[in-house]
Amino acid sequence: MNPPTGTTLDTFISGDFDSPMDRPLTIVIVGAGSRGYAYADLAAKRPETARVVAVAEPRAQVRDALATKHRITEANRLAHWRDLLDRPRLADVAVIALLDADHLAAAAGLADLGYQLLLEKPMATTEADCEAIAEAARRNGTALALTHVMRYTPYTLKLKQLLAAGAIGDLVSLQHLEPIGYYHFAHSFVRGNWRREDESSSLLLAKSCHDIDWITDVVGRRVARVGSFGSLTHFRPEAAPEGATDRCVTCPLQDSCAYSATTIYREGLRHGGTKRYFTQIMTADKLTEEAVTAALTHGPYGRCVYHSDNDVLDHQVVNLEFDGGATASFTLTAFTPLENRHTKIFGTRGQLTGDGRYIDVYDFRTETRTIHDTSLDGSSAAEGHAGGDEALFNAFVDALHGGRPELIVSGIEASLAGHRVVFAAERARHAKTVVEL
Repeated sequence: MNPPTGTTLDTFISGDFDSPMDRPLTIVIVGAGSRGYAYADLAAKRPETARVVAVAEPRAQVRDALATKHRITEANRLAHWRDLLDRPRLADVAVIALLDADHLAAAAGLADLGYQLLLEKPMATTEADCEAIAEAARRNGTALALTHVMRYTPYTLKLKQLLAAGAIGDLVSLQHLEPIGYYHFAHSFVRGNWRREDESSSLLLAKSCHDIDWITDVVGRRVARVGSFGSLTHFRPEAAPEGATDRCVTCPLQDSCAYSATTIYREGLRHGGTKRYFTQIMTADKLTEEAVTAALTHGPYGRCVYHSDNDVLDHQVVNLEFDGGATASFTLTAFTPLENRHTKIFGTRGQLTGDGRYIDVYDFRTETRTIHDTSLDGSSAAEGHAGGDEALFNAFVDALHGGRPELIVSGIEASLAGHRVVFAAERARHAKTVVEL
């Protein structure tokens, strides 16, 4: 479906983006949480090419804060994303930053209305739903990009350039670690929105579809076989220290427990740093002692990590075999500091070691090391994913506004392929077998 395209809102519907636009690309933020807010702020940095004109968010305070900051009219401040389905299209692009379970209905419905889509990962919570989103995008000619920000970082671009230039010869195997970080894990996957599979998805899908996608992108071959192991080992009632209570504010161990909510969120309030990001989420941006105390006393983020209702894994390994025989091993775990991912790539002529910023290339013949610094912001969501957030957003905007669709490297088919590997890994883990793709 490729009807003629122009630069007016009414005609900017099809997937044919060969012609540059002569006005800013208009955007509706669908879900004004931390991710939606971040993309709105990125749009504001380049008003000549992108402009946020609408927001759909059920929390009035959060909705109005974003709308006021970006000068969105009252008429375009919607209380629910489903309200968009009952109105004529308000913008060129919908940035979908909803909870995972809403992705299918929102993405398919908005694609059918002619919105182009920037969709937060994961694509959806089941393989069938991912396929349905892809089909909706195909039938509407939708420009859909997944927020696989790791594909867009300067670090990744440099790493792939080195591999393509033969810096370590032929790639034979890869080892990759996602160190989630103990307090990040406690916040998101024990106390937070991604703690239960029935309310969100598996840990591998929610946290590391990024990593599986990145590994397949770096290796550049089709995954042929996958196996996986993992469990919920620590964040369980039987692991609770003696004397622990249901809430940290009443717990006699709150000053000695590594996962104490009172410590984590009050440190974020008083001292800033990456913990400030999680404190803002807990209090919906009310950074006061009163708001933190109220959230700790009554909200989900004040619960003891050993007495929550979580069921997602706290550690997992995934092993991949690619066409041609190359292999990869991936580990994600809660039990680390909050730090960059670590990767080793083993080649026939050398070894490449990376941490999201520095790339160390060791040459077997010369026995020398060359260090490449791809210095940018930090690797966490609070720090912009090492430049990935901005690079992804700019690529998507430039693809549509400038008529350069090739800039989208996390499109429908590439993203769908990575998600299929994740679902295969989960089938392998549950069946205790190796799954062939």
